[in-house]
Amino acid sequence: MGNPHKDRWATRIGLILAMAGNAVGLGNFLRFPTQAAQNGGGAFMIPYFISFLLLGIPLMWVEWAIGRRGGIHGHGSLPGGFYTLWKHPAARYLGVFSILITLATVIFYLYVESWTLAFSIFSINKSYFGIQTREGMGAFLHAFQGVEKNQHFAGIGVALLFFLVTLVINVWILRRGISKGIEILAKIAMPLLFIMAVVLVIRVFTLGTPDPAYPDRSVWGGFAFVWNPNFSALSSPTVWLAAAGQIFFTLSLGAGHLHCYASYLREKDDIALTGLTTSATNEFVEVVLGGSLAIPIAFAFFGFQETVAIANSGSYNLAFQALPIVFQKMYGGWFFGFLWFLLLFFAGITSSVALSSPTMSFLQDELGMTRNKAAWVVGAIILTGGLLVALFLGYGFLDEMDFWVGTFFLVVLAFIEVVLFAWVLGMDKAWKEIHKGADMRVPIVFKYIIKYVTPVFLGVLLMVWFVKDGIPYLAMSHVDAGNTGEILGRWGARVLMISIFILFVILTRKAFGRKGRD
Repeated sequence: MGNPHKDRWATRIGLILAMAGNAVGLGNFLRFPTQAAQNGGGAFMIPYFISFLLLGIPLMWVEWAIGRRGGIHGHGSLPGGFYTLWKHPAARYLGVFSILITLATVIFYLYVESWTLAFSIFSINKSYFGIQTREGMGAFLHAFQGVEKNQHFAGIGVALLFFLVTLVINVWILRRGISKGIEILAKIAMPLLFIMAVVLVIRVFTLGTPDPAYPDRSVWGGFAFVWNPNFSALSSPTVWLAAAGQIFFTLSLGAGHLHCYASYLREKDDIALTGLTTSATNEFVEVVLGGSLAIPIAFAFFGFQETVAIANSGSYNLAFQALPIVFQKMYGGWFFGFLWFLLLFFAGITSSVALSSPTMSFLQDELGMTRNKAAWVVGAIILTGGLLVALFLGYGFLDEMDFWVGTFFLVVLAFIEVVLFAWVLGMDKAWKEIHKGADMRVPIVFKYIIKYVTPVFLGVLLMVWFVKDGIPYLAMSHVDAGNTGEILGRWGARVLMISIFILFVILTRKAFGRKGRD
């Protein structure tokens, strides 16, 4: 049976770059080095690579196989894709979790992405130049975000302008489709991203000891800070949770956009070698390039204690508060600041169009919308939700969404998909699905890893994560009981996520309720 999608990937290199762009995002350059530094440095890489082998690579093949199988039957999103694995109405509603995860994530992700575009312009016109302290840069960032008012910005207007510009660019790419939009974006953005990252890494290697008054502050000390192994950390469950979480985050697993991209493959298109190549490309960007930028630079200029404080205060603070101070101390710093934030923007936009794609496919495949109309509908949803994120940023709105749809539900959906693929469809059929048109034979050990090890790993991870973080988040035990604003903000985020889920449950019922739909 041929793939009924009207659009397909035009070239294999375009597919690989788009899939890599889907995975390569802000987390590669911001989240990964911070996680490594916080969780044992070089020792963190042990659970990280174990998670990569037992979760990352197996789930990559599982998601590509489910996506290609769904696309062959006319489904680019998981409500239909899951039904091809399990002929039960419940499968469709389990697939709605993917719409919730990707759509809710892109709502806040695109707003953060717009900050990178804004700061690339701020670097060129030196808007933040003259601010020499992290507290001062924090005030600049918070004024830009509308969290507080000071001399830098009169309100949130500038941030909303960049949000709208970023949204328009995303919608324009989505309207152009797979081969003429997303694939062309990947062919332009990914090579440029690599070039900018390499230029910045070379600049990092030439930093040496920026301030002779502090001989202990050097870029080499920064590398030691990131990679010096603290093996005692391996006994901490938190480190293993962090490593597994980073693998999910960095490879974009358990969400639904990998399935969507794979749905545009032909039945005999390879997924074994291509999936492995995509994973390896992402890991190179994350470990080699991402690990060589933010933390080593911060260490060379701020030293050990301050870098620890920056890493613990959040990844966004590293990018938007610490590094702008560093750029001011470099020759041609405005240019390197521009490169840094533009690199982040390219990493962000290749991920945000991917996050939007499952909803696009659902509206087209299941509800019969044209691509143009679907793009405007998705844009309108992102605009509405993004405005809520922007206006209530200081009240925990973004943090609440990030935990549930950006972290916890990823593991939930991954567990569901591997059980449906390996146990409901059956591992023998699943193994054949992976090898249709394959350019390589997947080592037989992965057949048993996918069937037994991965679901058990995910099940344990899910239970531990729910007890350790899920229950406290549900109870809001981390929020001051007297902080009514944040409590309402977090409940507002929950209402938004629940509303998205209910809306697409209703739309799924409508789409598949027609007689003879399947």
